[in-house]
Amino acid sequence: MRTEDVLSVSHSTPQFIAVLCRSRSISVALRTQRNWLNRQFVGLRQRLSDGDNVICAEGYMWELERRGYVKSGSFTPEVVLDHPERVTSLHKEFVHAGSDVVEAFTYYGHREKLRAVGRDNEMEQLNRTALSLARGVADKHDCLMAGGLSNTTIYDPDGGPANDQIRMVFREQVEWAVKAGADYIIGETFNDLGEAKLALEAIQKYGNGAPAVITLAAYFPDMTTDDVPIPQALRELEQLGADVVGLNCGRGPQTMLPLLREARKVCKGPVAALPVVFRTTPKEKTWQSLTDPMTGKHAFPLDMSPLQCSRTEIRSFAQEARDLGIQYIGLCCGNSSFYIREVAEVYGRRPPSCQYTPDIRHSMSCGEIDKMAPHVKKVNQYMHGLSLNK
Repeated sequence: MRTEDVLSVSHSTPQFIAVLCRSRSISVALRTQRNWLNRQFVGLRQRLSDGDNVICAEGYMWELERRGYVKSGSFTPEVVLDHPERVTSLHKEFVHAGSDVVEAFTYYGHREKLRAVGRDNEMEQLNRTALSLARGVADKHDCLMAGGLSNTTIYDPDGGPANDQIRMVFREQVEWAVKAGADYIIGETFNDLGEAKLALEAIQKYGNGAPAVITLAAYFPDMTTDDVPIPQALRELEQLGADVVGLNCGRGPQTMLPLLREARKVCKGPVAALPVVFRTTPKEKTWQSLTDPMTGKHAFPLDMSPLQCSRTEIRSFAQEARDLGIQYIGLCCGNSSFYIREVAEVYGRRPPSCQYTPDIRHSMSCGEIDKMAPHVKKVNQYMHGLSLNK
């Protein structure tokens, strides 16, 4: 019996048992049933309503650029068509590390950005492929799959033809996400409240009831670029019907947390937090404003490596976010699988990659020195520049 035969059966008990009895592979039938139940009855809204947390790994653009499959500058996702296996692999890595969500890599996969790199004729193919890749991994691992909208870079606060183009862009991407079976749709990295509203409007109008997660990118001052205080903007989006509102990108953990505290005061529902994984400060609140501590030059976008957060910093952020009541948590640009594992562990998860959680007791360079053999202890002291007499 084929998997699709199992799917076609009514899920009333007698019929489903009959299918199991006839199935050549009971395990396939059980897994199919479990997947179906998860998508239908334990979706995003239900999880959050039940008080559960949702971990969403983002940062595909930056991580794939770091691996040599996205071009810095345009940051468009041609890798979906040129090297789909790399996208699938990263989806799997993030799930292995604890992500509850597989987000389709459609960020900047819209008409305006793809036109700039001469690939707008492949836009539909790119979006459908990205959604299919994400759906496949999500189904295999019983995860939620999210479609994605992003800032278009052409929004005009004064209205006009550009915003009509944006409406068309969002409609296309939402409709493709619905056809691909997205469990919910993310609208992210909006610096203008007005463009975020257009994204939410498109999800509500064309999303066939799909939940909407809308996140803003906070720069500084603590205002949208159409001059609305960030907490007020988030509350407006919530009142308009977004299932989750919050912040992504823009700021690192240290400078995102104060805004999250303010948002938590005014927002009534679930709040999202997905910072970049860089050491932003009160003086340099955004990752775009960071300077290299050695040269004093602006580091963005090519020289960000010296400014990466440590694992300890990400764990500390996750602890503060958890204590603040952030239900929808993740990481954005700069994210890698070992970082999302830190978040997952803080939120009480034990994903498969926890098998490889560090245990430095067994390290020659920083383990328990009193238990080391004399020569190993000497090597350890040389490594750390310690006097042999100490």
